[in-house]
Amino acid sequence: MSIKAQKAAGGHDTPALPLEEARKRILDAVTALTDDESVGLHQALHRVLAEPVSAAIDVPAHTNSAMDGYALRGEDAVTADAELTLIGESFAGRPFAGSLGPGQCIRIMTGAVVPDGADTVIMQEQAERDGERVRFAKAAKPGANVRPAGEDLKRGDTALAPGRWLTAADLGVLASVGVPEVRVRRRPRVAFFSTGDELKPVGQPLEPGQIHDSNRYTLFGLLTELGVEIEDLGIVPDQRDALDQALQKASRCDAVLSTGGASVGDADYVVEALEKLGNVGFWQVAMKPGRPLAFGRINQAWFFGLPGNPVSAMVTFLQLVRPALVKLAGSTPALPLQVSLPVTADIRKRPGRREFQRGRLVTGESGPAVAPFGHQGSGVLRSMSEADCLINLPPELGDVAAGQSVLVEPFAQPIWNGA
Repeated sequence: MSIKAQKAAGGHDTPALPLEEARKRILDAVTALTDDESVGLHQALHRVLAEPVSAAIDVPAHTNSAMDGYALRGEDAVTADAELTLIGESFAGRPFAGSLGPGQCIRIMTGAVVPDGADTVIMQEQAERDGERVRFAKAAKPGANVRPAGEDLKRGDTALAPGRWLTAADLGVLASVGVPEVRVRRRPRVAFFSTGDELKPVGQPLEPGQIHDSNRYTLFGLLTELGVEIEDLGIVPDQRDALDQALQKASRCDAVLSTGGASVGDADYVVEALEKLGNVGFWQVAMKPGRPLAFGRINQAWFFGLPGNPVSAMVTFLQLVRPALVKLAGSTPALPLQVSLPVTADIRKRPGRREFQRGRLVTGESGPAVAPFGHQGSGVLRSMSEADCLINLPPELGDVAAGQSVLVEPFAQPIWNGA
């Protein structure tokens, strides 16, 4: 079936795909990039690890003190008011050179090596020093306040597994095992553009019937947060040559995103341009906002045609495009983090399809709750700006009364599986 025929058949009379099915179809189709490169730790943040990293050393490398105090043999202070002889000091980076015998202790600082013979540290607040004698007010708990070598990682342990999207903490872990650089997947290259003769660049005056192109700026932000390489192709007018050229150029990337041109009844120029270059299906997804979606290949690039309405474009990206780009980058998409919270106001909804309404997390009389944003129109982008979560209303659900619990997906949530 031609793309034009697919699109004609994808009208509202055709059963729409459940969101979960649409997401599964996309993730089953997309394959991860396999190219990799070596980068230093300063360049590794938000890259996907290509191979496992093993610890070549114990972390920590030596048994050390968890606090400032006195290192001793636990058996020498099993009762309160024990007195021991002070024979030296151990500082971080400057360990005590000898070992402890019965009745002896040393002054020790946080992170300093615990010397041979000692197995316990008593904090300084529980000790009283008089010259070379130290009295301990409380009985020692053998092994207290001592961090053993290899407590964090033992030599040979896998520090980080491949497929992990490297965070700030991960960079610290890599540094702790002495790794100066790592092999990471190549960043996906993603091209994006907007279509529509009604669109005008930001900063230019609007003529009657025109609007500023906000979608490209939203997509720029969403793509930048993922750490992919991006190529902004601007606004593409509804003209055959312009669309052909834009798609040809975009298809040299790994993925292409467009907004507008995915709905039934949109200009046939989009359909014709896609027909020349690829295999793209036009779907109806049983979700609101964001029903229309185009997905497939143009040349060697994955193509995602998103709705033109700003909220629809953003919700469709979050639910369907972002997981695909995570897989393309070489990692595993995390399942959406959902919490059940009561709503502070009534919600209107018709059963039959999944609906995402915008909301804000608040503290209600009985604890955490979610407040629906007043205007839920798919063109009201301010609702996404002022919201901090999506209220996920399943297809079978109808109107929701205030106080009833609903599923909530915060905007701030993990999107990569912590493999």
